[in-house]
This record gives sequence, structure tokens and C-alpha cells, in this order.
Amino acid sequence: SPQQSNVTSYGAMTVAIITLEAFAGLWINAFLVCVLCIAWVKKKSLNSNEKILLLLGCSRICYLCFSWVYYFLSKIYTYCLYVHPILQLLQGAYSFFNCSNFWVSACLCVFYCIKIANFRNSFFIYLKVKIDRIVPWLLLASVIFSLVIGIFVYKIIDKAVCKNLNFTCQGRFWKATIRIEEHLYPIHFLAGVTYTTSFMAVIFSAVFLLFSLWRHKRKMQTNSMNSLSVDAHIRAMKSILSFFIMYSINFTSLILTLIYSTKYQNHMLFLVYLIQHAFPGVHSLILIFSNPKLEKTLLRILSCMKCK
Repeated sequence: SPQQSNVTSYGAMTVAIITLEAFAGLWINAFLVCVLCIAWVKKKSLNSNEKILLLLGCSRICYLCFSWVYYFLSKIYTYCLYVHPILQLLQGAYSFFNCSNFWVSACLCVFYCIKIANFRNSFFIYLKVKIDRIVPWLLLASVIFSLVIGIFVYKIIDKAVCKNLNFTCQGRFWKATIRIEEHLYPIHFLAGVTYTTSFMAVIFSAVFLLFSLWRHKRKMQTNSMNSLSVDAHIRAMKSILSFFIMYSINFTSLILTLIYSTKYQNHMLFLVYLIQHAFPGVHSLILIFSNPKLEKTLLRILSCMKCK
């Protein structure tokens, strides 16, 4: 029927747009990971900033892959999601890498704040001295916490799907989806807590760094001097503020997901997916351009591609 063909064409169009976004994000994060891995092989070690960026790039590559596969199946081959345990595995892996993405990003913001900001507080000085030793433990804690959430999501969805296996006929398919979504409120609550906690870490990092920059700039103006520390502050602030803006948009998309997940609102959910697939690529691109070495390497590659 014309209505079914319109739905099919709309689904194909949305999949094409999400695919382009995911491919761009994968290319950007693959570049980030490749450059850092080459540096690791050459130097036989990575500094704390590079360790965070490497884990962040890897988690975003995996997140985009699982997210795209889930979206593709949900739009093109919907019934595949009800073959046990495809839905459970995709949602569990998606939650693991999504949570890892946000926690590692928050670790990066905290690292910038501690490394660059200047405060005379004894605890802050202790953190500044020990930060390079703390970073691996922070990253390990982020991965373990994300893994726990991924397993928790897998179990909840597995239980919800098993209770709704009777609803498999075409006419009652959407009702089955709604019934499953109603079991997922604990997941939405957990995701909300995770996002909010990491968001608070980003906010505090931005506030402390901004305050440190203001104090340092005022001190330099009083002494009529220039300092490289101001440039470091500004570079870090640009990175954190860009992440703060995009994190705010992504946080809003989470709220929209909570509101519209149990309603058949294709257009609103597509907007949410659009934001969530754009975030990993755009933020990684900003991180590349805020790092002089990565920026030079990217520009060199692009110039070589232009020449060819």
C-alpha cells in the first residue's frame, strides 16, 4: 500500500543519514586511535592524556558500530531483534560502550582541570602530583563500572523479552514493543544517574578551570607579563566547554528518549538518534584540533589526499 511504501522509504532515508554520521564518526575516531597506537609503538609508552584519548577513541568506535547495527536492524530487519539473544547482546554492548564513552570523557575533563588549573589547596596539589598514577585506575574503574551496567541492562532486557514472547504476530508487534519498554524504566533511571554524575564532573571541571584562568589572567595583567599557562588554560577550556555544550545536547536527547520511548514518535526519536550518532565524531574532531600533534598529522594526511 502507499502508506507502507512511505514508511519503508522514510526508514531507508533515516538509515542512510545515520549511516553517514556513523561512518564519519568511525573515520575520525579510527584516525585518533591509529595515530596514538603508532606513537605508542615508537615511544614504547603513552602519557596520561594519550591513554585517555586512546581508550575514548576505542570505546567510541565500538559504540558507533553497535549503535548503528541496532538502528539498522530496528528499521530494516525488525524481527531479527526478537531472535534470542540478539536484542539483549546489542543493548548490553551499546550500554557498556555508551557508559564507557561518557565516563572516559569525564575523566579527560577532570584530567585537564587537575593538570592545568592552579590552586594552593593541599589536596589539589596532591592530586596534581599523583594524577599520572591515578589516571590508569580511573580508566579501569570506568571500564568496570560500564561493564556492570552493560550486564545489568542485558539481564533486564532478557527478562522483559522472555515475558513478551507471545506477542509476535504483525498486528500486535508494536504493543509488544511498548510492553517491553515499560519494563525498561530501571535502565532509563540508571542511565540518567550515570549521565548526571559524569555531567556534574564536567561542570565542576569547567568551573574550576575557568576560575583558575580568571585568577591567572588577572595576575599576569597586574605583573604586565604574558604566560604560556594562559594558552594552556584557554586550549583546555575550549575542549571542556565544547564537550559541555555537546554533553548538554546529548543529555537533553536522553530526556527525550525517556519521554518518547513508549510512544510511537518516529520523528522525535530520529532527532535523538541523529544527536547521539553525531556526538562521538564531533567531539573527537574538536579534541584532535585542540591537540597540536594530532592536528598536524590530520592536516598532513588531508593535504596528501588533496595532492593525489
